Amino acid sequence: MSNSTAMEPRPVDSRDDFGWTLGVLVRNYQNASMAAMGEFPHGPRGYQVLVAVVSGEQPNQLALAQHLGIDRTVMTYLIDDFVKAGLVERQLNPADRRARLVVATDGGRNELERLQHAVLEAENTVLGVLADEEREVFRSLLRRVACEAPAVSEHSLGACEAVEEMLGEGKK
Repeated sequence: MSNSTAMEPRPVDSRDDFGWTLGVLVRNYQNASMAAMGEFPHGPRGYQVLVAVVSGEQPNQLALAQHLGIDRTVMTYLIDDFVKAGLVERQLNPADRRARLVVATDGGRNELERLQHAVLEAENTVLGVLADEEREVFRSLLRRVACEAPAVSEHSLGACEAVEEMLGEGKK
C-alpha cells in the first residue's frame, strides 16, 4: 500500500492553485513595474541591463549579454539606445584596446536610483497585503526558490531565461 495521502489532491479552488496564484502575482508585478518605469528604454529588460552595468561586474557587452541571457546582437541595440539616452558610454578598455567597457554615466546612476525607488514602491504595492516582516520572508523564500531550485527537466531554464520567458521577452 502506498503512502500517497500526503499528496492527495485538494478540493478545486482557483485561489489554491499554484499556477493561477503565481500568474496573478506575475501579471500584477509586471503591470506595476511597467507603470513605475514609464518611458524608460526597453522597460524591465532595460532596467536589468542598467542594474548590471552600474554594478560593474559585467564590464563589456558580451559579458552583459551572457549574464542576462540576452542575445549579443540584441544587447548591442540596447546599449546603443542607452548611449543615445546618456545612461551609459562605451570606453576603451586599457587592458585590451580592441574591447570597449560599458560604463554608467552619472545620469545613468541617477536614473537607476530613481527607478529603484519607483520599482520598490511598485513591489510594495503588489505585496501590500503583507506586513513588512512577511514581505521580507516572502522575498527571501522567492529568491531561494528561484536561485536554488533543482532543474525539473533537461529543458528547465536558467533564472535569466525563465524571467525573460515569463515576461514574454524570450531571446530574440
